[in-house]
Amino acid sequence: MNQPSIAALRKDDRFIGFLLVRMAEQRQSSRGDKYLDMTLGDATGDLNAKVWDGKAVPPQVSTVIKVQATAQEYNGRMQLRVERLRAVTPQDEVDMSALTLCAPEAPEAMLAEINGTVDAMQNDDLKKILREMIGACGEKLVYYPAAQRLHHAERSGLLHHTVSMLRTAKAILPIYPFLDADLLLAGVIAHDLSKTAEMQSDNLGNVKDYTTEGLLLGHLVRGVTEVRLAAERAGVSGEYVLLLQHMVISHHGEAEFGSPRPPMFPEAEALHMIDDLDAKMNEMEGVMKRTPKGAFSEKIWSLDRRLYHPNYPGEEEPFEDPAPARAPETRPEERPAPRDRRDSGRAYDGLL
Repeated sequence: MNQPSIAALRKDDRFIGFLLVRMAEQRQSSRGDKYLDMTLGDATGDLNAKVWDGKAVPPQVSTVIKVQATAQEYNGRMQLRVERLRAVTPQDEVDMSALTLCAPEAPEAMLAEINGTVDAMQNDDLKKILREMIGACGEKLVYYPAAQRLHHAERSGLLHHTVSMLRTAKAILPIYPFLDADLLLAGVIAHDLSKTAEMQSDNLGNVKDYTTEGLLLGHLVRGVTEVRLAAERAGVSGEYVLLLQHMVISHHGEAEFGSPRPPMFPEAEALHMIDDLDAKMNEMEGVMKRTPKGAFSEKIWSLDRRLYHPNYPGEEEPFEDPAPARAPETRPEERPAPRDRRDSGRAYDGLL
């Protein structure tokens, strides 16, 4: 497919091509006008998109549509004003690899690294618990993302996040030899495994929605239960079960971010800090890829700040797409409505 990437779009650029639907809903503006609010993406990222046609039917989440649109800037963020869209046809021959963000390493290799870490542990109780938890996830581990929208929101993102954290943990363990290495590594592996029950993802890593249990409990509370159940199946009891449960429920650090208890021992604190570091670095890496050198990004709401892309010597220019034709200025957009996780509607079948 010969089309500009989402990351390369700038204000007034024209876009004609195929995009993956990550969210789509009909909403109502402050003036009472109906419009279609969508999140559309490719392998380089995603953008909010608007269709100012009250009759437009929301396309189904995780489907691909062809759009004709103009890139606009609203509240410091790029946005697509969609003029026409249609569902794809077999004749379109869409290259899904260009539309789906994937982890940079093969999932089989990452899973093998995780299993190898478990096999090398000296603590038999933790080894048994982890083998039960990994086995319970089944094939989902191969393709599940780590999030719907934020860090590691990609195919095999959960494995990517976990392996990155394992490598960080192994790098700092020699610096802090008083830490229980097996316990810290076990916490890294176990901390997000319950995301496979929290979200509904297709095998491309696109999260359509959150499960009822995911919305009501979340992966921290579910994770505590999974540790206990895995320990029971493995015939394991004692303090390590409790310690691992605490690491799972405290890894977000504070109640504001979902942890009802703060980390209360060194391995739990290290897990929280490694998790926070890896999540932020992954988000920042994505922002750098779509922000020109010497420029500031839009405000990154999850980080509550804008980021600057330094002029690193020798860095390759991240934008290689030719600049699309410019379009006339268009009217300001409505303020984006709050995101909702519900899937809705069927594909709008307008001609393009």
